[in-house]
Amino acid sequence: MAIQHAVLALLAGGPSHGYQLKGAFEAAVGPQWGPLNIGHLYQILDRLSRDELVVAERQPQPIKPDRVVYEITPDGRAELARWLAEPSPRSGGFRDDFFLKVTAAARSGSTATVRAVLSNQRGHLLRELRNLDGLRRAADDPVVGLLLTAASRHVTADLSFVDDAEAVLLGDGGQLLAGLAASTSDQSSNEAGSAGSPPVSGSGAERAAG
Repeated sequence: MAIQHAVLALLAGGPSHGYQLKGAFEAAVGPQWGPLNIGHLYQILDRLSRDELVVAERQPQPIKPDRVVYEITPDGRAELARWLAEPSPRSGGFRDDFFLKVTAAARSGSTATVRAVLSNQRGHLLRELRNLDGLRRAADDPVVGLLLTAASRHVTADLSFVDDAEAVLLGDGGQLLAGLAASTSDQSSNEAGSAGSPPVSGSGAERAAG
């Protein structure tokens, strides 16, 4: 879990309490991540404590409620080192909502549906790209700038996929889409026919004899 290990990385620099960690995390990853929910952070810290990757110490305060300070353990440092040494797989593989949307639109056989799906996504990605470029120009932290550049490259790759889908699905005037829709319809008809057929218990002679 990426956030769990990011918390370990922050604690590797020294003990800290929850709101300090929240602020440090948000400053480290930049605005493209969004705010870290403090309740979720405490759930992560509880899990790290149960796994003995961090230890928690309750510190009394004169006016405010007691403060819980977390410190990384040797096992936590070992887990952080293991995580840093491994390559990172794609977080969602290729199970992407937009990919499924393109699949559904293509199987509909409608050029208008496909064109609308691709156009809507292209507009969304272009807006996201402009927003990321503005954030990157305003970023003072060079690491945050790198993360924003990486996010922009991901969006650019998604835009390339929209272009590829448009060329493949709409480049022949709708013939490919018509074929996809026909094959989907034939498959549905065959499955419905198979489901409605009575089971065959034997040959014609056997049924007659019975």
